[in-house]
Amino acid sequence: MLKIGDIEMKNKVVLAPMAGVCNPAFRLIAKEFGAGLVCAEMVSDKAILHQNEKSLSMLYVDEREKPLSLQIFGGEKETLVEAAKFVDKNTNADIIDINMGCPVPKITKCDAGAKWLLDPNKIYEMVAATVDAVDKPVTVKMRIGWDADHVYAVENARAVERAGGSAVAVHGRTRVQMYEGKADWNIIKEVKGAVNIPVIGNGDVTTPQEARRMLDEAGVDGVMIGRAALGNPWMLYQTIQYLENGTLADEPTPREKIDVCMIHLDRLIKLKGESVAVREMRKHAAWYLKGMRGNGRVREKINSFETRDNVADTLYTFVDELEVRMAEQQSSVV
Repeated sequence: MLKIGDIEMKNKVVLAPMAGVCNPAFRLIAKEFGAGLVCAEMVSDKAILHQNEKSLSMLYVDEREKPLSLQIFGGEKETLVEAAKFVDKNTNADIIDINMGCPVPKITKCDAGAKWLLDPNKIYEMVAATVDAVDKPVTVKMRIGWDADHVYAVENARAVERAGGSAVAVHGRTRVQMYEGKADWNIIKEVKGAVNIPVIGNGDVTTPQEARRMLDEAGVDGVMIGRAALGNPWMLYQTIQYLENGTLADEPTPREKIDVCMIHLDRLIKLKGESVAVREMRKHAAWYLKGMRGNGRVREKINSFETRDNVADTLYTFVDELEVRMAEQQSSVV
């Protein structure tokens, strides 16, 4: 089983901390689908210290989500440590994670995110100072390197361990790759062989079988699933089932997908109000609809809606029509 510090997960499947996605509405769904650990989207250290209302609201943790990891980012040791202290004392998160993997220019320009990957000594100082300042376990999410010429994954992971970090999650791409190309699991394997703290592998896990393969080939302690779970929390449940007993759980029906999509929207409305939630749900609805024939026109409609009822009516009308078409196809085959 995966254990980080004194926090024990019930399985090895971890929801990645995706920006703009991993708020309590989606995290709770991931938890209900079985994820052993859910990670919150990253929050700026300076925004926490300036008591920015929106950023402080991102530190909210529903008890049902636990165990949960809250992720912070920043480019300076002093402010990152102060933000970690705030999270440690003022939230019910179980783990504090430091983002050293975000490849987005507006983050790396501030010396934050993946910019840390260029200096193992800086990583050591940062993690050591944070570990000293807080009671919760401290972890790091990082990439294998900045670019092909600066792949310091092993040195960086060793720096995290030496500094007292409790675990490291490694995305098998460089910063320059962003989300393109192939994740290098061999380097994740090298990291696992170089440290004694838990290593969580991330990158290109899009099926339960790939999760099994990553555990076997890279020898990691946990598997982090990100984009494959967007609009598809069933992927988390299927992976857990497959890892535990080798069986593949059934794919959800279109109606099951829409039912969960609406639960997601209703939770977002409670969090952010109807207007903001409906706009934010547009991208999620597109993910839930993925693979359903004729979903293009539905997505177009939803992109113009402002109310929950419009979204619900359109989605369920679409599913009703889809089920009729599917039934007609089946009867014609028979």
